[in-house]
Amino acid sequence: MSLNLTGNEISFPENELIVSKTDLKGKITYANDVFLSVSGYEEKELIGTPHNILRHPEMPHVVFKLLWDTLKAGKEIFAYVINRAKNGDHYWVLAHVTPWINENGDTKGYHSSRRVPKKEIVENVIKPLYLQLSKEEAKHSNVKEGMKAAEALLVNTIEQSPYHSYEELIHNTIWSTEDQEEA
Repeated sequence: MSLNLTGNEISFPENELIVSKTDLKGKITYANDVFLSVSGYEEKELIGTPHNILRHPEMPHVVFKLLWDTLKAGKEIFAYVINRAKNGDHYWVLAHVTPWINENGDTKGYHSSRRVPKKEIVENVIKPLYLQLSKEEAKHSNVKEGMKAAEALLVNTIEQSPYHSYEELIHNTIWSTEDQEEA
């Protein structure tokens, strides 16, 4: 599949969630109707396909590394993600990804619920951060070296901020915005 990009940003209603489930390797096992509608794919095109079919080239690899490291440690994670729809449009989501654990305590896959993020957070915090990380990754011909350098940049950037981790940065953007709306 070619990686066509339209530059057109799309969204979905704030009261809806994009939901998907994957197996342990990230292959899609379930996609709800909102996911299908926003991504432009049919269910038969997605089931069994790696979730990275939606990967937008402006999404830093290091954020996915952080996501997978967190999930493999058995923890949930919130992350801002830019995805690419089938037609080349793009859309931002605030993803909440959790391990799917069976009654025996074994991780069987992953569950992701994604909602529309606050535009001002994406524009003022996430896009500038992700642009920095992507530029750092692009400086390296080896993807792993680029991720390692971007991870060091992310850690350094967060250490110079009021936060102690990517998770704390993300949680602060979620809760501070919601607190401001309630005030």
